Parts: sequence; structure tokens; C-alpha cells
Amino acid sequence: MVTETDLRRPDGRVLHVYDTGGAGRLPVFWHHGTPNVGAPPAPLFAAADRLGLRWVSHDRPGYGGSTPLPDRDVASVASDVAAVADALGLDRFAVMGHSGGGPHALACGALLPERVVAVAAGAGLAPYGAAGLDWFAGMAPSGAASLRAAAAGRAAKEAHEAADESYDFGFTDTDLAALQAEWSWFNSVVGPALVSGPGGLIDDDLAYVRPWGFDPADVARPVLLLHGDRDGIVPVAHSEWLAGRCPAAELRRFPEDGHISVLRHGGSALEWLRRHG
Repeated sequence: MVTETDLRRPDGRVLHVYDTGGAGRLPVFWHHGTPNVGAPPAPLFAAADRLGLRWVSHDRPGYGGSTPLPDRDVASVASDVAAVADALGLDRFAVMGHSGGGPHALACGALLPERVVAVAAGAGLAPYGAAGLDWFAGMAPSGAASLRAAAAGRAAKEAHEAADESYDFGFTDTDLAALQAEWSWFNSVVGPALVSGPGGLIDDDLAYVRPWGFDPADVARPVLLLHGDRDGIVPVAHSEWLAGRCPAAELRRFPEDGHISVLRHGGSALEWLRRHG
């Protein structure tokens, strides 16, 4: 069962928090993608139960029940995660993110080294402007256009979202099959993320193309990167770059997987986190 609560930060913001509970279990903080709310990934609950893991997560600012934080950077998530952990009495925990959640998971690894035991990131972005990486190469045209608008600034990004143009996600056949099966769960977290408009999505995309506020090279804890070679939303070159930057990183590539279907390997990622916890 998932318990939902609200946590008020000293600046007056509210964070909407999710927790499956379980004393003595290793907590795994889930970092959601864009645009999602922060409910932890139900398709991985059975694996987490088997491994003795506890899911904890929150809606990033501007999504669901969490107050917006305009002009936030990726690094700002670490303070919010620390506050949630403090409120729940959690000293040590692992972090796991998918897609846009990947950079946020890495931020926790870099900025909360005394508390984070390991980081798993699936289909995650590398920093914008990363040396030696053609950041947009291999992205589906719609996704590249959306992030190029963000790189042009808030006004351009807001105008792009207001244009209401058709969006081609660039999903592969394996992605579509996953979305028709166990990962149909995404239907429950995407719609609610957009009920109040695209504000959370806009703030996310702006954060991805600005300085992140930390260097992935500062993530000294073990890092597991999962990526599908056929991913057209975040090309695999992003994880290749991160694997070369994070000092204790392992990259697992899956030739037939795309952006969503790579989550079929989420259970093995949880096993990896459990071993490092």
C-alpha cells in the first residue's frame, strides 16, 4: 500500500510524498520522468517486496501536489529528498530514476554522498553541452524541438508548449508493447502530471538544458546505467557519456529496447541496488 502525505518546506513550499513503508527495508527513492507525477513504479512492486525494498518518492515541484519552484535546477532535488528522508527518519537509501528522473537521481548521488548508497538510472539524460557529446543526435524530431525551445529560454519554451502541435514520441515497437502491458502504469502518472497545465514539464526541460548545479563526476557511489540502443527520446550516447564520467559507473545496453521497454530490466536494477545497500 502506498501512503501519500504532504511535507511543508521552510520556504513554504509543499512536497507531495509517497511511501510504501516497511521498517527495516532499504528505501529506494524513485525519481520520475517528464511529465509524470511521482507515484512509485507499481510494475516493480513485486520485485521490491521480494528484495526487501521500500519505495519513497515525491512529485517534483510543479507536478501533482508539489508547489512550483520556478527556475529550479536539477541539483535542487537533493535538498527536497533530504527533507523527505529526514521527515521519514531515513538515514541511508538508494536512488533510482527513469528518463528525466535519471539526472535527478545522479544529483542525489553527487550531493548526498553520506546518505545515498547507490544510484540506478534508466534512459537518463547527460548534461546539456557535455563535452564530446552531440546532445541532440538521434533524438526524435519532436523531442529535439521541445528541448531546443527550452534551450532558447522560458518564453520560447512556453510558446512551444502553447502551440499545441502534434508530438511524435518516437516510441519503438517494444515501447508500445510495454505500454500495452505492465507499463500501461504510465497512464496513471502522465495524465495527472498535466492536469494543471505544462508548468512542471516546462520547469523540468529548462532545468535539463541549464547548468545542473553538480558534475556527474562527483558521484562517487556505484552507478548503474540502463539504456536501450533504440531509444529515440534519450539516445544511448547520453548514458555512454555518463558511464565515462561517473567514476564508479556500469553501463548495461539492451540492443532491442527503447525508452520505455528498458524498464523491463528494472527488476535486475533493483537486485543490483539491493546488493549495494
